[in-house]
Formats: sequence, structure tokens, C-alpha cells
Amino acid sequence: MIVAEHLVKTYRSGGRPLPVLEGVDLSIDAESFVAIVGPSGTGKTTLLGLLAGLDEPTGGRVLLAGEDLFALTEDGRAEFRARNVGFVFQTFHLLPTLTALENVMVPLELMGRERPRDYRERARQLLERVGLGDRLDHYPTQLSGGEQQRVALARAFANRPRILFADEPTGNLDPKTGATVVALMEELNREERTTLVLVTHDLELAERAHRILVLGRGGIASDTAGHAAPPPQAVAP
Repeated sequence: MIVAEHLVKTYRSGGRPLPVLEGVDLSIDAESFVAIVGPSGTGKTTLLGLLAGLDEPTGGRVLLAGEDLFALTEDGRAEFRARNVGFVFQTFHLLPTLTALENVMVPLELMGRERPRDYRERARQLLERVGLGDRLDHYPTQLSGGEQQRVALARAFANRPRILFADEPTGNLDPKTGATVVALMEELNREERTTLVLVTHDLELAERAHRILVLGRGGIASDTAGHAAPPPQAVAP
């Protein structure tokens, strides 16, 4: 589902090159759950942004579902993400003037995949699924941090993405609330058969993944199995 080939990212700092990723090669199977961990400054969020096509590499390429992201125009990448990718961030990025229901409806309305009368029902079902069926008409300022992140999670799944990228999704939550959000993310991921790639500093959370990538200076320092069972492999008929 995700392939990175010889991925390089170099920034400029004080007029000098600052290499962050140096030739990363990576392949992630469909429907798997992969956690990316490592010390601060090793490029975890940079790698996630490149895999999602939010940032352009200095060298190399990324294929999502067989599509060469950087062979597309910027508009083409945005359209591809809208159709295939969901995001959950540490900061919730909810629109403050919209209710929880309206926030979840936004990606549906932008893509127009379903009949307009179905948008509200899809959003309502997702909010009920994350335990917010009684908060449909609440605005973000009327919700706790954990509730806002659950709205963001429902929104991320609204368009039934093939891939979900999550960057420190529990970073602004207390441990108990964070555990609830992660459990919901895992459940939705299984139900929707999505590929989940998550950046986290929380090693306990990382251990719940099928696979753990540890970043070191310039690239992947280790690639190990987590405690969760990997998804079943498709069997040829």
C-alpha cells in the first residue's frame, strides 16, 4: 500500500545543508498498523509528511496504492489525498464555527462521493461510533480535548480512506483519554480495513502496532514486530 524508495530530505540551516532522511527504503502492507518512534529530531514527522505527500522530498519517490505521488502536480496530490487518505494530528484542527456533525461532514461535502442527504447520516453514525451521539450539535469549544480528538477521528474516517496517517494523536490527551482514542482508532481501522501509520513518543502505544519502525540519525535504525497480530494475508483463489 505504501512504498518509499531512496527517500531523502535535506533542509537548509544557516546556509548549510541539514540532512534529516538519507535514503530511506520502506514498504508497508495494506491493512497493517505501523508505528514510527524515535528520539526527537530524527525525522518522524518529516517522514510521515513525505509519505502523505504533504512535503516534497529532496530525492527519491513515494508510491501510495501504486500512485507515484511526486509525479503528480500539487493539485493532483491534494485530490489523491482527499480520495484516499485520512489524517489525525496532535492538535485537533476542528473548524470552530462548525458543530461536531458539521466538522465530520466537511470531507464528504468536499468530495461529493455520496448523495448530499447521506452526508449527515454518515457523519452521525461515525460520531455515535466514537461515543459522541449526544454531542452532534456541540461546537469545539463546548467539547473536552478527548471529545475533540474523537470528532477529528470520525472526520478522518468519513471518506473511508485507504490510508490513515496519525501524528502524535494522543499528545494533548491524558493517558486514560488517550488510551480510549487509540482503542477507537484501532477498532475503526479494522472495521474500515484501513492502513494505519502512526508517529508517537509513547512506546506502550507503539507496542500495540503490528510493526514498529525506530528512526535514528538519517533513517530507520530498526524494524521490529509489535505485540499486535498482523492482519491476515489474502489467499489467492
